[in-house]
Amino acid sequence: MNELLSSPLFGITLTLIAFRSAEWLYQRTRFILFNPVAVAIISIILLLKSCDIPYADYNNGGRMILFLLGPAVVALAVPLYQRRDQILKRKLPILLGIVAGAVSSIISAAGIAWLLGGSHKVVLSLVPKSVTTPIAIGITEKIGGIVSLTAALVVLTGCLGAICGPEFCRLIGVRSKAAMGLAVGTAAHGIGTARMLGEDRFSGAIAGLAIGLNGLATTLIVPFLWLFLG
Repeated sequence: MNELLSSPLFGITLTLIAFRSAEWLYQRTRFILFNPVAVAIISIILLLKSCDIPYADYNNGGRMILFLLGPAVVALAVPLYQRRDQILKRKLPILLGIVAGAVSSIISAAGIAWLLGGSHKVVLSLVPKSVTTPIAIGITEKIGGIVSLTAALVVLTGCLGAICGPEFCRLIGVRSKAAMGLAVGTAAHGIGTARMLGEDRFSGAIAGLAIGLNGLATTLIVPFLWLFLG
């Protein structure tokens, strides 16, 4: 049994079953809290804890799935290329929106943590929470935050954005597909983009563009804020 649990096949199979089951549940109910990614994550955590299965054993297969994240992100270029003319017409609003989103994300997250009495390292760990995981980890390492905390916060941010991002946009009167995709992609990176691709291909294309641009903007903005705020 121990050999089976430590096999990469276990982690891969468990992940696929959890996600497909969560996806089926969401398709049947269309309940926003049943986001497939969030439900799959919670299900796997509960199973590992209840069965006392070490995370290291599960991650033998999880690392292989993580490797596929790179090609999946690159594949977002396909809907982006297909709608390049529509996107180029909106290039200035997109760039301004990305910069505004990056700055507000950094200041709001770090500011709230600071006001609530968070430690210096905790505040720094929140700075890149809206950036895709590899970039967020790199930023946290450079500024002296807690890498594991940043990684968890990035996933949590993505799940929250995917669960309620489009609904919140509609609630405040945002109806433009481009604006909604830009907002969710900027705030909730890859997980939010996956939700937007399910909503509308054009929104998903804009969200995919926002992942890369927000990562670049945050990487450039953080050093200036670091110098300004000391």
